[in-house]
This record gives sequence, structure tokens and C-alpha cells, in this order.
Amino acid sequence: MTAPAPPAAPPPTSPARALLPLVLPALVVGVGSSLLLTGVSELADLLKNVLWETLPDAIGVGRWSVAWTMAVLTATGLAVGLVVWRVPGHAGPDPATTGLVDPPLPPAVIPGLLLATTLSLAGGVSLGPENPITAANIALAFWLGRKFMPAGAPQVWVGLGAAGTVGALFGTPVAAVLILTESMVSGPRQPPAVPGGKPPTLWDQLFAPLIAAGAGALTSRLIDAPVFGLPLPPFSGPGWADLVGALVVSSIAAAIAMTAVYAFPYVHRAFQLLPHPVLSLTLGGVVLGLLAALGGRLTLFKGLEEMGELAADPAAYSVGALILMTVVKLAAVLVASGSGFRGGRIFPSVFAGAALGFAVSALVPSVQPAVAVSCSVLGVLLAVTRQGWVSLFTAAILAPDPGLLPLLCVALLPGWLLVSGRPQMQLTKAGVPLR
Repeated sequence: MTAPAPPAAPPPTSPARALLPLVLPALVVGVGSSLLLTGVSELADLLKNVLWETLPDAIGVGRWSVAWTMAVLTATGLAVGLVVWRVPGHAGPDPATTGLVDPPLPPAVIPGLLLATTLSLAGGVSLGPENPITAANIALAFWLGRKFMPAGAPQVWVGLGAAGTVGALFGTPVAAVLILTESMVSGPRQPPAVPGGKPPTLWDQLFAPLIAAGAGALTSRLIDAPVFGLPLPPFSGPGWADLVGALVVSSIAAAIAMTAVYAFPYVHRAFQLLPHPVLSLTLGGVVLGLLAALGGRLTLFKGLEEMGELAADPAAYSVGALILMTVVKLAAVLVASGSGFRGGRIFPSVFAGAALGFAVSALVPSVQPAVAVSCSVLGVLLAVTRQGWVSLFTAAILAPDPGLLPLLCVALLPGWLLVSGRPQMQLTKAGVPLR
């Protein structure tokens, strides 16, 4: 008797038919990611105005006086500590152990995470919104995607949440595509996108995330366009001095930022010695207040608006003041992340790099400001993020000129050699730096 033939495999679905159902979810996730980012940012700005304008004016205290700065940052640390202690989910995992794109968190964690982030942004903590907002959008996209399209691959929803958020943060889908491309190269090989088909091409994998990133970026620009470009003097074209300066500046900036990276586990360990998150975060607020008193008002907050103010008149600050702001800002990032404040490290690191770049341009006038600032930001971000594409893209949009891109690509090489294989500004749960 002949054995029955095995059932025939289903005919392979065309890539277009497999990708088409993701278009609407990608649009929804992209728009939703931008709206969540905008909502948190607007709420933080309203609270910021109350804390730094309305209240000090009402009681007759200087808005940026040392006493008021200390009081607000200490109170912010106490408030965030209470959120981490009492709110369900404890505002997510220890921020020292998280990156920009991580596995999805449980949805119950998100309210506490967003509340802690809003308080940190409003209170002047030197962290940006990128990490917690990306984590929140990934968690929500993953939860909704698995609920309404359970047949979809889990990594699809992670990619959509990340892409929509990064597109909204930078106002362009390019940054999101670069981040996802980098993660695809370093991550596991993707399964076939279609039954019986070949492994997906790069563009098959980026199809839905690009839609989400574009929707997030467009929504962000329609509501409140992000501004990253700086009012720098026009770039007159690369010269030999610029080439040498680009190589040297990116290397120096990466080396300076690496000192902060090496110090990170020690700062984190010192705050972990305290037995309670309220104590560690309140102490973190006190230290941040002291650093702000040393570095000045521009070293507060995430640094984007402050960087624009610095670039509007860098000559108003001495070289010593600019270097001091660089050191204080990097120290503030260490303390904020090490003590448990929720936030990202990219935005404040960009400010630190810009301040260092203006100091270099003032010390060596033969290096044009656009070269000094963009290459300094490139070096700092390479050390802090360990993401080459993101660092290159962010540096390029600060002084958008096609002539700068070849210099930046060359300047990236020595900076990458300095940071590659060394500890990262991210720890394992055991407190060991990632490499």
C-alpha cells in the first residue's frame, strides 16, 4: 500500500501582498508615536514654565538663582523618586541598563515611565525624551499589534514603534532608517517575510518602518517642527586646515566623552549604595543643582533650545566657560542616568559636543565653526551612543551643508577606532558595562 502523499505546501505569497497589510498599522503607529511625544513635551513645557517662571516670579526669587535652581532640582529628584517607588511598574527598568531600542515593556509600566519623564524634563534634568518615549511607543505598538494582528511577527511592532518615535524626534525618517539598519546588521537574521519565500531584502524589512517614520516625522513637523540646525557661519568649503581639524577634533571629543563613559559604572554604583530610590534620586537632584550652579543656566534641561541659544552668540562666552559647560553637561548626564532619572542621553550629549566645538573654534580660528561643532558632536555621540549612523546623521544636520559630509565621514574613522570595543554608557543588570 502506497503511503499518502504529504500535504502540498501553500503557494508563496508575493512580497507586495505580504507587506500591504502593514501600511495602515504603520501609519497609525507613526502618527500615534508623534502625538505621544508631542503630548509629553507640551505637558513638560507647561510644567517647566510654572516651575521656572510663574513660581519664582510669584514669590520674588530669581528664576535662575542658585537657591531656586537647587530647590527645583532637589524637589524634582524627590518627586521622581516617589514615582519610581510608589507608582505601579516603578517607571520601568533602571535607565542605566536601557538603550534607545529595547524589547517591549509591559503596558502597565508606561504611565509611571511617562510621568517620571515629564517631571525630569520640566525640572531641568540633563536628559532627553528619546529613550523613555521610544520605550513607551514600542510597548504600545507591540501590545496593540499583538492584540489586533496576532499573526504578525513580534519584531515588526518593535520596529514600527522605534521608527515612528525616532522619525518624530528628528523630524525626518532618515534617522529612523539608519538606526534600524544598524540594528538589523548587528541583530539576528530575519525569517522569510513571505511563506515559502526567500529571506527579505533590506527594503522589504524597512518598508513598514519607513512608513511609520515618515508618518511620525510629518506629524511632528505639522504640529511643531523640531529644530536641529544651528545658526553657524556658512561653510566656505573644505581646506587642509579643515581636514586636519576634523580628524583632531572628532578624536579629542571622543576621548573626552570616553572619560565619562568609563566613569559611568562608578557613578551608578555610588548611587546604588543608597537603600531607597527616593534617597538616590533626591541626592541626584541635589548634585544636579550643584552642577547647574557651576555650569550656568545653559547646562540645564535636555539641551536642544539651550544649544540654539549658545550658537546664536558663542562669542559671548569665553573659552573657559565653554569648556566648563562641556564638562558640567557630561557630568550632569552621568549623575542623572546613574541616580535613576528617566531620560535619554543623546540630546544632552549633543549640547556638550556643540559647546566643545565652539571652544575649539575660538581657540583655533583656522578651523571653521561648522567643522569644529559638527565634528565635536560626532565624536561625543560616537562615545556615548556607540551608533555610527546616528552620530553621523546628527552631526550632519547641525550645519546642513553637502560639503561637510565628506569631512564628517573621514572624521568618523579615528573617532570610531577610539571607541570601538570599549565599554559603553549602558550597563547590564549586574552593573557591568556593555561592550
